[in-house]
Amino acid sequence: MPRRKAPSIPDAILDQLLAGAEARTAFEKDGLLDALKKALAERALNAEMDHHLDSGEPDGRGNARNGYGAKTVLTDTAKFEIAVPRDRLSTFDPQLIAKYQRRFPGFDDKIISMYARGMSTRDIQGHVRDLYGIEVSPDLVSAVTDAVLDEIVEWQNRPLDALYPVIFFDAIRVKVRDEGTVRNKALYVALGIRPDGVKEILGLWMEQTEGAKFWLRVMNELKHRGVEDVLIAVVDGLKGFPDAITATFPKAQVQTCIVHLIRNSLAFVPYKDRRAVAAALKAIYRAANAEAGAAELDAFIEGVWGRKYPAIGQSWKRAWPEVIPFFAFPDEVRRLIYTTNAIESLNAKIRRAVRTRGHFPSDESAMKLVFLVLRLVAEKWRMPAREWMAAKAQFAIVFEDRFTPQ
Repeated sequence: MPRRKAPSIPDAILDQLLAGAEARTAFEKDGLLDALKKALAERALNAEMDHHLDSGEPDGRGNARNGYGAKTVLTDTAKFEIAVPRDRLSTFDPQLIAKYQRRFPGFDDKIISMYARGMSTRDIQGHVRDLYGIEVSPDLVSAVTDAVLDEIVEWQNRPLDALYPVIFFDAIRVKVRDEGTVRNKALYVALGIRPDGVKEILGLWMEQTEGAKFWLRVMNELKHRGVEDVLIAVVDGLKGFPDAITATFPKAQVQTCIVHLIRNSLAFVPYKDRRAVAAALKAIYRAANAEAGAAELDAFIEGVWGRKYPAIGQSWKRAWPEVIPFFAFPDEVRRLIYTTNAIESLNAKIRRAVRTRGHFPSDESAMKLVFLVLRLVAEKWRMPAREWMAAKAQFAIVFEDRFTPQ
């Protein structure tokens, strides 16, 4: 039988804290745990003040305590008032709860997490009220989530790696109110695979202009942030993109996204036939070479599914010149490009959150939600994709002078 682990707090102290009260009352609103949070917060703030005074002022001026100020703060379970120490020179800036902060660390993160999962501000208000018994206004929720706008700017301008073996560019359609009219706009996401195989969101852009000018701006932004080379750029027939990327990264191979071709093909197919049609399409993009792929495409068009859904064959024929480069890559690299996991799982989470909104009041509001969803998803990206171990060996052969495995 395993030995009982000694508690971190002695039983005598716990008995003294409970003082004969029922243990369950400690977990109730305004119970012992909330009182401990208040006491510990005030003790920590006083310790911060002592350290601040002991450190002295940079200009040599003397300083001293100057009483306390009252401040109401929110925790996960309650709202209470704490005494915040003050100093005569008003230079004390507490770290535990900053001057203008009204919520304990962790509370904002819960609100942001709920928002990123698609809950509206009023949904969050009701959830916090029901779960914690705390009244949080929609304006407060908006203020908490708006605080990430500065983080978006910093994130969008962070330095990037010099080389990305593969970058997927994808568009998310959102409805945004613009000058009194709700318009469909495109939010573009760049999903990169680093030389170590780990995925990374490189950036997020709201389309303001169409075509080559927009994409040239995006490519130049990536270059200014440190990207020197892209081996394969995977896109979905985006207008002006091939010219923009080759103008900025002349050695990059631009490839039509097989995932998007499959997705667009299945849009013509009712649910009951999708599995069979998807299986029939595999013969095309898994062909040994471009000639064999073209023969499989002709066979599909003339087959039962091609005759039943002729629009699929037409869409593949139109895109075929941009599909052909795909067949020059080894199977391991092909699987990395056409696997649905990288893009589709990301898109599914974004679309789920966007759908609950209906439309957004501004571009910034749409950017904020998609950024929070991306951040939530990216927290789990710690390991390379299963296909990476085999693919990186092929990258080292195909791009021997440009790629070094990590």
